[in-house]
Amino acid sequence: MSAEQLLGFAEADAATIVADLEAGIGTLTRLAPAAVDATVVVVEPTLRSIDVGRRAVSVAEEQSQGQVVIVANKVADEQDRIRIIEAFGERPLVVVPADTAVDAADRLGISPLDHEPSAPAVAAIKGLIELLGLDTAL
Repeated sequence: MSAEQLLGFAEADAATIVADLEAGIGTLTRLAPAAVDATVVVVEPTLRSIDVGRRAVSVAEEQSQGQVVIVANKVADEQDRIRIIEAFGERPLVVVPADTAVDAADRLGISPLDHEPSAPAVAAIKGLIELLGLDTAL
């Protein structure tokens, strides 16, 4: 099922849908204007990822796709964090640090939340949930 089809089934105020969509801007360009309340753009601190992220932000804002939040993923150090801030300015930002607990959970085939609930990356994702105003009973 495509993102467009999924959103078509959801009633305007009756559902919270969190979807991990394909990388790039294709899905955003196909959504009807103002189809979502928030757009979370996940970027890594690489030039290619930042470039695609900037295009995604531009499309989301042009299409009025709700609040745009940047998630900087796999941030290893202060330079990575600064690179993301410089690229995306004053937009809301959640920094998810590079975290060996995530890698370990992936190797075990379980979620990082189940593997190590106190891991820094898990705490950052909880911060994203709060920022979006979603249920924080994790």
